[in-house]
Amino acid sequence: MPRLIGAVLNPKLQPEKINTFNSTGTLTTQPLTTEVEYLVVAGGGGGGAYYYGAGGGAGGYLTGTGNPVAGGSPYPVVVGGGGAGSPAPGGPGLPGNGTKGSDSVLGTPTPITSEGGGYGNSAGSPGNASRPGGPGGSGGGSGAAVPGYGPTVYPSTAGTGVPGQGNPGGTSNSPFPGYDGNASSGAGGGAGAAGTSATWYPAATPAPLVNPGGAAAGGVGLANSITGSPVFYAGGGGAGGFYNGQGGAGGNGGGGAGGGTSAAAANGTANLGGGGGGAQHLYSSPSGVGGSGGSGVVIVKEAQIAIDTSSVWDLRTVFREVKAGNWNG
Repeated sequence: MPRLIGAVLNPKLQPEKINTFNSTGTLTTQPLTTEVEYLVVAGGGGGGAYYYGAGGGAGGYLTGTGNPVAGGSPYPVVVGGGGAGSPAPGGPGLPGNGTKGSDSVLGTPTPITSEGGGYGNSAGSPGNASRPGGPGGSGGGSGAAVPGYGPTVYPSTAGTGVPGQGNPGGTSNSPFPGYDGNASSGAGGGAGAAGTSATWYPAATPAPLVNPGGAAAGGVGLANSITGSPVFYAGGGGAGGFYNGQGGAGGNGGGGAGGGTSAAAANGTANLGGGGGGAQHLYSSPSGVGGSGGSGVVIVKEAQIAIDTSSVWDLRTVFREVKAGNWNG
């Protein structure tokens, strides 16, 4: 049989495979896979309701390589849902917090678990006492802390983030006296940065000039190129605007924008793990409901496997390997 002599060739034994889970399912590895690259993003937290709705925190973000697996084996995958936004009303004396996002899990022999995003809260009573943001993968923003009725200053406490997965939410402490309104609550934290804290304006500031650039913005997420092109995941939710002010922008990575005069609080983007936006200060402008968090995602990449082979091939083998699609030398 005639032979071909050339460079050492690398026939493929197993192609690269990218497994994307937008909902709960099962990962079955290819026969020769022994380790995987992964991205595990949890569901984002829900935003706070009227009034002074704070942004929800992004779902936890975890990525890495070299996670060991067995070839040809099934592993459970859980994709966390986004937390619900708080229903209206959320005013003085009434609950105004959204709900926490759900965890996402890659159930390989070394399990990878990302924690759901923390909820955003709202202002409450007595006066406009702050309600704390919820902890999570990234923390939710706290409600506005405005003394309003009495001398006591109620501290604003943001939700904490899980180290290595996200960042804390933003706060909203009034520099009282003289600053007893015209602001917003804190924004939700993102995988790449903490949520922005509220900027306060003097009480006499005319409504059109309040927060001209928008309320507190959600923390930015992080870009990941596991699928080939960079995509941002896990952005925090923006805070609701005050009176005629704009809502805060959602963090890049699926964070929902806060509600404003002409827009309701936005939901976080599905399968990016973004936090929900907080509701606008006014119950009816146009909605007192917080935005829901976006669902998470789990992506698993199995590398191509090839071997070096002899530089001498007979024609029959070359034909067979080319026909099978294994000749990539």
